Amino acid sequence: MFYTQEHLELQRSVKKFIDTEINPHVDAWEAAEIFPAHELFKKLGDAGFLGINKPQEYGGMGLDYSFQLAFVEALGDVNCGGVPMAIGVQTDMATPALARFGSDELRREFLAPSIAGDLVCSIGVSEPGAGSDVASIKTFAKKDGDDYVITGTKMWITSGTQSDWICLLANTSEGAPHKNKTLICVPMKTKGVSVAKKLKKLGMWSSDTAQLWFDEVRVPQRYRIGEEGMGFTYQMQQFQEERLFAAAQWTVLDRILRETIAYTRERQAFGQSILDNQYVHFRLAELKTEVEALRALVHDAAAKLVAGEDVTLLASMAKLKAGRLGREVADGCLQFWGGMGYMWESNVSRTLRDVRLSSIGGGADEVMLGIISKYMGTLPRKA
Repeated sequence: MFYTQEHLELQRSVKKFIDTEINPHVDAWEAAEIFPAHELFKKLGDAGFLGINKPQEYGGMGLDYSFQLAFVEALGDVNCGGVPMAIGVQTDMATPALARFGSDELRREFLAPSIAGDLVCSIGVSEPGAGSDVASIKTFAKKDGDDYVITGTKMWITSGTQSDWICLLANTSEGAPHKNKTLICVPMKTKGVSVAKKLKKLGMWSSDTAQLWFDEVRVPQRYRIGEEGMGFTYQMQQFQEERLFAAAQWTVLDRILRETIAYTRERQAFGQSILDNQYVHFRLAELKTEVEALRALVHDAAAKLVAGEDVTLLASMAKLKAGRLGREVADGCLQFWGGMGYMWESNVSRTLRDVRLSSIGGGADEVMLGIISKYMGTLPRKA
C-alpha cells in the first residue's frame, strides 16, 4: 500500500495534535492511571479523527480503511500505549459493527455522537470466565416485551469508568454458541449497570479499565445491532479491525528503535559510544528489519481489506507478529539503555509494560495460532 499526499497530510495533522494535546500530559495521566476521555475525545472529534472511515451521513469522513490505518500508525508518536488503545476502542473496536449493521435510528443515537466525541464508548466482550473464548460468554439478554433484560458481568473493559455506552455481546437464546449471540448498545447510565471495580494493570496505566456488572438491565430491543443471533459473526468481523489496529502499532517499535539509536550514540562506556559496539548496531539492524517486515504485513492486510477481501488470516498473522516482536524490541532496546532503561518513567520501560498486552487482548497468541492453523489446514481432525 502506497500513501498519497493526502495520507501523509493526515498523519502530519495527527502528529501535531499529539504534540500539543496528548504528549505534554502523558506522564500526569500515567501517574493518575486515567486520562480525561471526554475532554480529549471531544477535541479528537472536532478535528475529525474519530470517524475517518465512517459514513459521512453520521459525521464521518467516508474515507477508505487506508486512511484509518494512516491515522493509527501516527498514534505511534504518543508516549504511552493506554491513550491510543482507548482511541482504538472508540474507532476500531466498539463502532465498526454499528456503522455497518446498525439501523439508521441507532447510528444517529450512538454512532454520530461517538464520531463527534460527545460520547465515549467501550466494547463489552470478555468476561471473567471467557476472554479469548468468545463463544463461552455467559451474559444473557432475555426478551421481555419490546425490551431486553440483561444480566451478567464484563471484564477488562477499556474506558469502563468513563464510557457513556458499551457495545455489548450477550446471549439472546439457548441455541448454538456461534448463533445465539447479539450485539446490543447499552447506555452506561441505565439502571442496573455498575462498575464493580477499577482494575490495576501491569501496563497501559493511562487507560482506565474496569469490571462491569449488569443486574437486570432493561434496554429496548431497538438497541440491537443488526440481526438477532448474528452477534458472534459481527464481532469476528470487528476483530479484524481490532487486530489490525494492534499490529499497526509497529510505529511504536520504530520510535523506540530511533530513541535507542540516539541514546546509545551519546552514551559512553569503555572509551566509546554504546552504539559503536558491533553487537549493538547489528542487533538494532536485526530488529529494524523485523519491524519493517511487520509493517509490510500490516499494509498488505490493509490493502486487501480496502479491496473488500477477508483478511482474517493476515490480520491474525500481523497481530501475532506484533505481540511477539513488541516484547523482543522493547526488551532488547531496554538492555542497551542500561540502568536508565530500567527506570519506571523511561519510554522504553513503559513500552515494555504496554506492549505485553498485544499478545493477550483481542485474542491471545494461541488463538491467533489456531486461526492460522485452521487456514493452513493443519489442525488435527476431531474424532
